[in-house]
Amino acid sequence: MDQSSSIFASWLVIFLSLFVTLASVVPQAEARAFFVFGDSLVDNGNNDYLATTARADSYPYGIDYPTHRPTGRFSNGLNIPDLISEQIGMESTLPYLSPELTGQRLLVGANFASAGIGILNDTGFQFINIIRISKQIEYFQQYQQRVSALIGAEQTERLVNQALVLITLGGNDFVNNYYLVPFSARSRQFSLPDYVVYLISEYRKILARIYELGARRVLVTGTGPLGCVPAELAQRGVNGECSVELQRAADLFNPQLVQMLNELNSQIGSDVFVAANAFAMHMDFIHDPQAYGFVTSKIACCGQGPYNGIGLCTIASNLCPNRDLYAFWDPFHPSEKANRIIVQRIASGSSKYMNPMNLSTIMALDSRV
Repeated sequence: MDQSSSIFASWLVIFLSLFVTLASVVPQAEARAFFVFGDSLVDNGNNDYLATTARADSYPYGIDYPTHRPTGRFSNGLNIPDLISEQIGMESTLPYLSPELTGQRLLVGANFASAGIGILNDTGFQFINIIRISKQIEYFQQYQQRVSALIGAEQTERLVNQALVLITLGGNDFVNNYYLVPFSARSRQFSLPDYVVYLISEYRKILARIYELGARRVLVTGTGPLGCVPAELAQRGVNGECSVELQRAADLFNPQLVQMLNELNSQIGSDVFVAANAFAMHMDFIHDPQAYGFVTSKIACCGQGPYNGIGLCTIASNLCPNRDLYAFWDPFHPSEKANRIIVQRIASGSSKYMNPMNLSTIMALDSRV
């Protein structure tokens, strides 16, 4: 190598080193924040900080998490928000109640979700102390005040406007409300079709409020196949078939949710709300588990009783040795492997799964703004 080439190479190394150093100190506000609202499907551990029975803070929860310890996620490992964070190239958002959520870590976003909650405030009443959706939204406002103190109001507004938001609600309004007990208060008040109309009208108010607070890209998941989870196979299913009544609830709810999101987008004049068809995503591997590498989509990995679908997943439960072979981790929640399939559909799925666009399209469009 001649002297000029050697000098050029040296300067190139110095320049690259400087570039990497500068990149590491640029405020994270330039990256895309991520906010999560909803229930146990997306709770990253908020309920660990609450006096509630709706918690996942003991073994074997978290058995396949990088630390192999329970984190408050209702999963053997990573959940849907973790995997979406992976897709957008960010670290996982911390639970809003975590004492670690301070300073620069606030700029990554926050997870406000709380296991047991629903669209309605009376959903999950048996869990006592959980963060209802109205309180999650209140925390979102509080979050913005905290970030404003850090980077100023204008930068905070920009961070929120450019953020990705995920909201998962609705399943508990059936499982832990309408169908919780025979002749429940809501089932006496409403026929199922009327109850769904009421839920959708209440959900619309929640989404409109999140929009008012600055959210401009919101992934909204419909309910999964409520009648096909191991808990419902054990309690309501006949001969291993999905519960007809709970499937009917999902069949009524999901199309009306998509219609409501389309109406909101038309009213706003922009594709703010994006529908994720969780029902179709789940049914792929429920109908044909072997095609996705599962041995079963009926039996939970962790639980007891028929289909391991009775009660909670605890240290005393049956526990499968290989979680990747099971579509369901516990009586209600998918395994990490199933969550990965779901997030792959969110990221790159066709219009069968994502309406009006998938996450990859969102990221491509927003990168041009």
